[in-house]
Amino acid sequence: MLISKIGEFGLIERFRRKIATDFSVVVGSGDDCAVLKFDKKYYQLFTCDMLVEGVDFTEKTDPYLIGMKSMAVSVSDIASCCGLPKHCVVSLGVPKKISLRKVDGIFKGMNDLCRKYKINLVGGDLSRSDKIIIDVSMLGLVEKSKLALRSGAKKGDIIFVTGPLGGSILGKHLCFEPRVKEARFLAQRYKINSMLDISDGLAQDLWHILKNSKVGGVIYEDLLPLTKEAKGLDDALYMGEDFELLFTLPNQEAKKLLKNNSGSFYPIGEIIDNNCSLVLIDKNNKEKVLKSDGFRHF
Repeated sequence: MLISKIGEFGLIERFRRKIATDFSVVVGSGDDCAVLKFDKKYYQLFTCDMLVEGVDFTEKTDPYLIGMKSMAVSVSDIASCCGLPKHCVVSLGVPKKISLRKVDGIFKGMNDLCRKYKINLVGGDLSRSDKIIIDVSMLGLVEKSKLALRSGAKKGDIIFVTGPLGGSILGKHLCFEPRVKEARFLAQRYKINSMLDISDGLAQDLWHILKNSKVGGVIYEDLLPLTKEAKGLDDALYMGEDFELLFTLPNQEAKKLLKNNSGSFYPIGEIIDNNCSLVLIDKNNKEKVLKSDGFRHF
């Protein structure tokens, strides 16, 4: 059987069933970050992300932006658990005939983003490969009381995003701002029931929250914020690579957020007590059941 028959998430689940962890693991595979025991106040967050030429960027992409994105996607994962990034290592595969100038550009992009977020780049590995491959493993810390996961959404929660969606392939996916500041703002002032970052498209990533929380969701087309690059609703639902935060708050907490909202947070729907069902209410007030579609590697 080819892996295309079971797909990306089927392959992940096939691996997950065979993984065993010990008491040091609070949350393992299945969320934006693994959550590990650390000390009395904090959990340690652990994530990794791989970028591959021809999948995540092209041969002509600015090397500096490649380097920045390779770090930013992991920072976004740490942010989606309401943590702060602290340390990382990088594995870099490059062709034998790549120019030193291009490699320097990639490294400068990585290093500049590390400096911006006060991340310690503490080592890594280097190998020859046919195309550029960058794998970043990152550690972060989050207060135990502030940890947000995919699995905590509850009936009556309001669903929010931190910014407009869609059209990311036209450039945003290479130079986005990880929402660390927004996540920390929320965690310090409100009770967040669930959160992740939108990497594979709103519909598919919201499905992850619904599945892990065993609830349903309703979103409203009139409320979905679109970027000026988005060609329509489908771009917002399925294109992915937006790297905005998708989160849910209890109704009363949502009211407080909206009262004090400076425009950075957009309510788009609500959580309902209908296991793993996602419904879109369109502009004509008609219901449409959304499938778990979005970007998938297989």
